[in-house]
Amino acid sequence: MDIRNRIQTFIEVGRMLRAFPGPLENGEVHPLAGTASEAEARNPWFTRENIRYALNALGDSMHPESLEIWLDPYMDTLKNKETKGKIIGIVTAGNIPLAGFHDFLSVLVCGYTFCGKLSGQDAVLLPAIARLMVQKSPEWTELIKFTDAPFKEIDAIIATGSDNTYRYFEYYFSRYPHIIRRNRNGVAILTGNENEEDLKGLGADIMLYFGLGCRNVSKIYIPAAYDVLQLVPCFEPWEVLIRHNKYYNNYEYQKSIRLVNRKPFHDFGNIMLVEEPGLASPVSVLNYERYDNLESLKSELRLHSGKIQCIVSASDPGLQYILPGSSQKPGLGDYADGTDTLRFLLEEI
Repeated sequence: MDIRNRIQTFIEVGRMLRAFPGPLENGEVHPLAGTASEAEARNPWFTRENIRYALNALGDSMHPESLEIWLDPYMDTLKNKETKGKIIGIVTAGNIPLAGFHDFLSVLVCGYTFCGKLSGQDAVLLPAIARLMVQKSPEWTELIKFTDAPFKEIDAIIATGSDNTYRYFEYYFSRYPHIIRRNRNGVAILTGNENEEDLKGLGADIMLYFGLGCRNVSKIYIPAAYDVLQLVPCFEPWEVLIRHNKYYNNYEYQKSIRLVNRKPFHDFGNIMLVEEPGLASPVSVLNYERYDNLESLKSELRLHSGKIQCIVSASDPGLQYILPGSSQKPGLGDYADGTDTLRFLLEEI
């Protein structure tokens, strides 16, 4: 299958994902409707709304012009590099729906064989998309594999996991060309000049996917004199989360722990704001830290860049940042951990 046919397939996949939950233009039920229900039944964190958001966001990233811009720097290599028969092992995370899709896309658009070891938390959606691709073009049958067994015959590996699994992956896969990813978090910088739209966008960056994504904002930096009640517009649209059983249990547990230990917190009814130095926070908790000097904060964040996936800010603090409401809408070139997956696949294998 040549590069143009591979690209065309993903243009069609993007169109299909954007159409979820359907119905399709011809009136048919969306082919992923049943799959979404199965995914939610297997993993209660994957609500229908979260699945819809993930599918639509991925679809939005794969408009024809977006794929063209993403692939253009590598197009000569894509046309000429011999990738047939080479197998790339992929270990996916299961924190949010289709967390491994970008690796799936990258491997296949380059012409390699994808061999996926999926998280048990997200083992339904990607195989369903693969089946739809095979239905459209049977040539994909030999290029898409899924396995629960240890990898045996692979030419490279891309693995996403936690800080704990990182050490295991580094040891086990050290003999292969590899990308090994570990825990990262999103952070946000507020200046006090944010408008209501900015705050609502920040609320989505914090609350979407119950805060489980590596691009979710888990910590905010606020000016020394900032009144945290200004954050109410962030969380009001997300009152529904407290009716989710697993989220509510986490919220009640975290609240109880802080009450028993007499640790202060700000309770917004569906999330707690706590003053903590760490970047990562438990489900239903948002860390915050006050700053006096923006330049000092910028220096501090540079020191922690290896732990930060993205920085959200409504005003330019002089760092590479994204606007509120966009942390879970990465473009094709917004690589996890900042590692260019296409460059790795086309230049190091």
